[in-house]
Amino acid sequence: MRTLFLTVSLSLIAALQAQEPPALGENTLDVSGKWYMKAMTSDQDIPGKKPDLVTPMTLTVLEGGNLEAAITMLIDGQCQELKLVLEKTSESGKYLAYGGKRVVYIRPSRVEGHYILYCEGELHGKQVRMAKLVGRDPENNQEALQDFKEIARARGLALEIFIPHQSETCPP
Repeated sequence: MRTLFLTVSLSLIAALQAQEPPALGENTLDVSGKWYMKAMTSDQDIPGKKPDLVTPMTLTVLEGGNLEAAITMLIDGQCQELKLVLEKTSESGKYLAYGGKRVVYIRPSRVEGHYILYCEGELHGKQVRMAKLVGRDPENNQEALQDFKEIARARGLALEIFIPHQSETCPP
């Protein structure tokens, strides 16, 4: 359960962090603030339970371009909070987490206000690839979801698309 929570949290954080560097020649974007996880998938089943609900992720830009991400998830009736620092690399849109054990790439969706986070790394001794769709607002956008599905399939990740329930707070 904790592994899934960490994996989901890392993916969320990384997705948002990747917006910080310039994308496609644009000016640097402000990624601080709230972000919502819209969908996720992977190349294999991830052990543990999926969250019953997720709160918005809050991103804070730290000195040097690193990001601190904070998110809360309801798993098995318990609210679990996570704070994580994503380390900026010299490559635009690429970040490291957990001491370099996981690499996260963030790319803009074709739909404004949405990004796709792609994460590679080791989990329980296996290489795992995951993707997340995140956006600035809590509403599901069918065009952004379709774009996410196409990209996930092209990368061989479309086992199952999971769409989490959103909540502004985690019930006690």
